Order: sequence, then C-alpha cells, then structure tokens
Amino acid sequence: MQEKILILDFGSQYTQLIGRRIRELNVYCEIYPFNHYPTIDESVKGVILSGSPSSVRDENAPNPNIEGIKGKLPLLGVCYGAQYLAHCFGGEVKASNTREYGRANLAFIDHSNELFKNMSDNTQVWMSHGDTIERIPENYKIIASTHDVRFAAFKVEGEQSYGIQFHPEVYHSLEGTQLLKNFVIDICGCSQNWTPDSFIETTVQELRKQLGSDKVVLGLSGGVDSSVAAVLLHKAIDQNLTCIFVNNGLLRKDEFDSVLLSYKDMGLNVIGVDATKKFLDDLKDIVDPEQKRKIIGRDFIEVFDEESHKIQNVKWLAQGTIYPDVIESVSVNGPSATIKSHHNVGGLPDKMKLTVVEPLKLLFKDEVRRVGKALGLKSELLGRHPFPGPGLGIRILSDVTAEKVRVLQEADAIFINGLKEWGLYDKVWQAGVMLLPVQSVGVMGDERTYENVVALRAVASTDGMTADWVHLPYDFLAKISNDIINKVRGINRVVYDISSKPPATIEWE
Repeated sequence: MQEKILILDFGSQYTQLIGRRIRELNVYCEIYPFNHYPTIDESVKGVILSGSPSSVRDENAPNPNIEGIKGKLPLLGVCYGAQYLAHCFGGEVKASNTREYGRANLAFIDHSNELFKNMSDNTQVWMSHGDTIERIPENYKIIASTHDVRFAAFKVEGEQSYGIQFHPEVYHSLEGTQLLKNFVIDICGCSQNWTPDSFIETTVQELRKQLGSDKVVLGLSGGVDSSVAAVLLHKAIDQNLTCIFVNNGLLRKDEFDSVLLSYKDMGLNVIGVDATKKFLDDLKDIVDPEQKRKIIGRDFIEVFDEESHKIQNVKWLAQGTIYPDVIESVSVNGPSATIKSHHNVGGLPDKMKLTVVEPLKLLFKDEVRRVGKALGLKSELLGRHPFPGPGLGIRILSDVTAEKVRVLQEADAIFINGLKEWGLYDKVWQAGVMLLPVQSVGVMGDERTYENVVALRAVASTDGMTADWVHLPYDFLAKISNDIINKVRGINRVVYDISSKPPATIEWE
C-alpha cells in the first residue's frame, strides 16, 4: 500500500504548491476538498490543512471534521489551518492590526522542536493573512515568532499537531522545504519511496490488471502528457494500444510529419489522420474565439470517433489527464476557486460509450516529465513547450484561412527555431507568434507595402497559472524581426508582447 500525506484544501491559491513541494521530497500526497476526503486508513501518514481566502470568524467558514485526525496522526495547519486549530479548540483569532503580508523573519525559534530542525535563526518566511492568532489554547506551546506575530508557530502538547501562520511552500520562505521535510519525513515517518521508477512499475502493473487483453485508443497531440501516457500504456499492453494523431491544419510548420516520425521511432502503433480541409472549411468566416474553439473541439471528436470505429472491439479511451485537472474538477465551492472541465478530448467518452483510463492522473506536470525521462523519451519531446489544443486557430486573431495559417506557420518556425539556435528555448515556458487583424504601412525597396503585423510572445512560468514575459536579448529580437519580415511574404511589421499574466493571459484568444 502506497504511503501518503493528505492535504485538505480550504481554497488557498498555494494548495497545489504544497503538494508539489512534498512530491519533490519523493513523498506521495493527495489533495482533497476539506469536506470531501477519503476514509483515513493505515496508508495515511499525516495530514496538512491548507490556507484559505476565508476567515475562521466568518459565518460560513470552512469547518472540517478532523475528529479522526487530530491527536491520532501528525497534523500541520498552514495559515488558515493554524488559525482553525487555534480558534476551534479554545484560542482566539482576530483581524490583525498590523499588515501580515509578504516577507518576515522568525525572530524566535524553538530549536528543540522537531518541526524546526536544521533551520536558521531569523530565517525568512512568507506571510499572507488578514487575521492573526491573539491567544492559543492552554495546551498549545509557542515554537516560533516574528517581530510582529507572536504565534507564528505552535505545537499542541501531547500531540503531533502543529500550526504555522506562514507559507512554507512558497519560494520566499527560504527554508520552507526544510520545514516540510521535517514534518513529512521526521514527524510522519514517510520513507521517500515515491520515485519515477516506482510510479512506472506500479502503474504498469495496475494497467495490466485493469485492462487485461482489452483494446485501448488514445488521442495523441504531440505534447508531453499524451506522449508519456502512450508510452506507459504501450509498456503495459503493447499492441492493444492504438494511437490516433489528428492533423487539424492548425499545427506548427511540418509538425504532423515530424511528430509521426518520432512516434514511429518509439515503437507506438500510430494512425495519422490529415483532416486539414474539414477543419478549415468549418472555420470559414468564423472570428469569435469561443466559436473557433467549439468548432475545433467538435470536429476533433467527429474525426477521432470515425477513425476509432475502424478499430475492432475498442473498450477504453485513454487520456493524458494530469493531477491539476483532477483537483480542479473535483473541487467544491471555495476550494480551488474555479472549476474547469478536462480539456483533453471533452465529450468523447459519452459519444463513444467507452470507459476512460487516465494513467497520469496522479502526476503534476514536472513529474510527468520525470516519468517520461525514466521511460527513455527524447529530451526534445519532454522539453517541448505547451501548445494550445486549438493550435494556430486561436493565434490568428480573425477568420482562419489557409493563407493565414501558412503565413503564421512560417513566422512561428523562424521564432521557435531561433530560440533553439540561440540557446533560449529551454529558458522559456511557452512561445509563439500571433497574427494580428491589423495591417500597417511599410517600405520594401522603393515600394510602399501595406501588410500584416505579427506579435511575438515568450513567457516564463512554472505551471502556466501565472507568467511573466521573458526579457529576450535585443540582438535576438532584431534578428528574428528581420528574418520574419524578409522571409515571410505578407508580413512587414513585428512587435513583442511585454504583458504578464495576470492581468493578460498567455494566449491572446
């Protein structure tokens, strides 16, 4: 039985980050809404209560049932979690008189306490709360303070229950990883056996047991998630897996052929379907981005369904769903703020009457790459930038035509290949070119031109939730601009997008 840490989500923007930090310690953890978590069994080694945008003083404040946890298992309350442990067991929480946001330093640390083992005096932590603990219950003991926050951390005497009013999971808490390590390894006793190799071994065994000799179909995108899912399934069921790669006519330049070739080298059974004409015909004169997305999604389902029916006795549909999708899909009002549906091949399971199998549903994005590396996938595939499902269709900010796709593919190829040639590609989370619905005056030779404008976009991020524009070298931007204007007929102006997310998004549509 896989040992694990449970994280109860009260809606903090950092909850997934707690999970990722613990996974980085090779300790398995799962995130659940505070009011909908599984029965505690012997596999659970400890529990963490996350932060929250709520106040424990609110009438409808999250109020978990931790009767079977507190005093029986190691328990760590983070921010709201700590205030909950104080407020509900005899302490007092009030609105703070001082601003408790941003960097702070632990002016006092009880080094005899196991939670702060190997941590430095005056270590920097990150505060983010409007309420503060005014008084702790009688059997609670202070184990850390800042200059402004007396009860920065406490321990419940006679229990392995702790509370901290700062966020150890964020980068600004400089020794936060050490604190989490102290909790999950020293206090909870986790053995750090959650590794890519152990995941592969366990998952392959489970897939063989689950699927038996049944046939499975998987929609490949050329991206990391679907590729790693395909290789895992291939390892488990070999030729009973059939992969379908659909060319919607909105892929990057030469991508359909190059991706098919790379999959062939991996020994996968892949069917390539060129449906360019269908997609472009159906997108004719459509400008609204939401309509474009719906048409592209609908057409993909139709093409995929048609090809799947050519395969006899398929019973399963495999998807490259990853853990953040699962967390957001099962959240309740409050935790994880917004709910989004899976974006892989939405609508397919119902239409095709197939059972879904999701071999990556326990993994974060960085873990998918680690598993892919352990499976022997090529580094260029594992390091590939995210690419939107609707492809270049949402990077053409007007109606989509074959000529506009050609122009954008050429410009995009110059930009992406340039990033690789200059050693910049791996320093960027995502990059692409937007074809704007704008024409501008230019001069080429002795002639006046009136042609298209493109915007280059390159962002740095860890998970795509927030992103900052990348400060690409001026010499590089000058070279790319010059190459695009000189080599791509139909473009006479190049601009660079210097907007961050938020307030902007990574894609323009």
